[in-house]
Amino acid sequence: MRFVDTNVLLYAVSPDPEEAAKAKRANEILDARDVALSAQVLQEFYVQATRASRADPLTHAEAVAFVETLVDFPIAPVTTRLVLAAVATSERFRISYWDAAILEASRSLGCDVVLSEDLNDGQDYDGVRVESPFRDC
Repeated sequence: MRFVDTNVLLYAVSPDPEEAAKAKRANEILDARDVALSAQVLQEFYVQATRASRADPLTHAEAVAFVETLVDFPIAPVTTRLVLAAVATSERFRISYWDAAILEASRSLGCDVVLSEDLNDGQDYDGVRVESPFRDC
C-alpha cells in the first residue's frame, strides 16, 4: 500500500489546464485504491482546496464531498504517539514537523512508499521511501 500526500489530492481536483497531466495521474493513483491517507492529509486538503487566495477554490460543499469519497481508504488518525514519532523524525532528518507527520502516518499504516512532491524523491526515511508521482508530468 502507498501513502498519498496532500498534493496528490489537490491535483486530483484541479481544473487548471496546465495541471491536466498531474490531475490525470492523481486520479489514476486514487482509482487504483491501493492507497492510504491520514487525518492530517484530509485537513490540509480541505484548507488548501477552499482557501480564498487559490486561483480555483472549491466551495465548502465541493471540498466536503471530495473528502467523503476518501473515507473508505485506510486513514491514520493523529494520535499522541504519532505526534511524538513525528517530532523525533523531524529532528533526525531535519525536515518540517508536517512532513515528518506524513512519514510517521505512513509508517503507522504499514506503507513503505509515500507519494509526494514535497519530500526528496527517492529518499528513504528509515524504511519509508518517497516517490514523486508527477516526475514525468
